[in-house]
Amino acid sequence: MKLDTFQFGKTTTRLPILGHRFGSTGPEVLILGGVHGNEPEGVRASFGLIRHFSEIYSYKLRLTIVPQFNLDGVLALTRKNARGVDLNRNLPTKDWSRGGEYSGKDEKYYAGAEANSESENQALVAWIATTKPRLIMSLHSWQPMLNVNGNCLPEATVLSRLTGYRIDKDIGYPTPGCLGTYCGLERDIPTLTYEIERGLGSGPIDSVHVPAIAEALKVTEGRL
Repeated sequence: MKLDTFQFGKTTTRLPILGHRFGSTGPEVLILGGVHGNEPEGVRASFGLIRHFSEIYSYKLRLTIVPQFNLDGVLALTRKNARGVDLNRNLPTKDWSRGGEYSGKDEKYYAGAEANSESENQALVAWIATTKPRLIMSLHSWQPMLNVNGNCLPEATVLSRLTGYRIDKDIGYPTPGCLGTYCGLERDIPTLTYEIERGLGSGPIDSVHVPAIAEALKVTEGRL
């Protein structure tokens, strides 16, 4: 299968963020890895999917995979980007806030000086507005969980069956400025935040989670 690699955007230090596209027709689907640079499990899963689909891709979907969205953070093994901003708290949602626990640069969830201040998110917001994806899957790592925002329960059900992960509509704590809210709740773009078990190695990611995502995308193809 021909792989189309392109520049999705740039980091705040001007490094290129690469996207990898499969398929030429059908509904748009986006898979993001490395939103938090200290969660390598999502990066591993993204590259595993690229290897998997490079061998065979038969879906009637235009699939874009961005394996290292927060490339500066991935290289530094830090949750936040090079400017110390948590990209998953910086999106321009209605509930975005610079106050409280998100106000200081030393805070884990620092949301930035203003909403959508970071070049990584500016690229993502522009891509979403132009491309209008029908499903977004964001690959993180924490406690095993499939967090659904919007109509992506069919995909989550397949993933839960194949991985044993629970499905939850609430991740359990406030997440202002996050992708699930920006797309799944405010723009009717189903968004599934896939929390892979923290510390999982490439072996089980490639043998369990990559095939599970491939199966879930068959559901996406069928229903869209």
